[in-house]
Amino acid sequence: AEVTKYVANAFLAPRITFINEMANFCEAVGADITKVRLGAATDPRIGLYYFNPGCGYGGSCFPKDVQALLRTAKANDYPLTILETVDRANDRQKLIPFEKIVDRFSGDLTGRTVAIWGLAFKPKTDDMREAPAIAIVEKLLAGGAAVRAYDPKAEAQARRVFGDRVVFCERAYEAAVGAHALVIVTEWNEFREPDFAKIKGLMRTPAVFDGRNVYEPRVLRELGFHYEGIGRR
Repeated sequence: AEVTKYVANAFLAPRITFINEMANFCEAVGADITKVRLGAATDPRIGLYYFNPGCGYGGSCFPKDVQALLRTAKANDYPLTILETVDRANDRQKLIPFEKIVDRFSGDLTGRTVAIWGLAFKPKTDDMREAPAIAIVEKLLAGGAAVRAYDPKAEAQARRVFGDRVVFCERAYEAAVGAHALVIVTEWNEFREPDFAKIKGLMRTPAVFDGRNVYEPRVLRELGFHYEGIGRR
């Protein structure tokens, strides 16, 4: 029963990692992962379930169960090479938005303010366990950036993680005030149709880094935003 539970979750983790890797590949060659995934998913053997690219998975099951399998395999002298790669690849994927921000500002985040929308590992929860936001925020802080963050449910949990190193805001728009960049880390429904004109007026520089491909790039670029998603050049 224990192995069955681990295998079920460990099967889905590579699926997420695969579409993330393909998103990075699409970006490198000039394709659009949002169109590629729809085409691939027409194959009934594939489908769209757990087939959304983004900035990595987190939570209480996938990371823990993959790592538990890896530890058990090591203790029994049987390497699980696929899951070893999945674990490393997911850690890298979490930092894709951070790397894009660093590139945008020529490697220097000193004095920059970054707004984070979404801290929980997925919508409709306050769970911060292994959340991509933790990796992103820690790297931003280490790079000298100030961070303003908003999440509808996870603020209390996030305060336990970051303490007073992050400014926590009561509203999404408040987080964007004075920001040089806005990062979408968790795809809460309230983030899907914001007032972009208002956001642009609040930000110091209108740059959006969409870690969940929530927005249409053309729309934001026509509004004067610098926009970068995952797997969408």
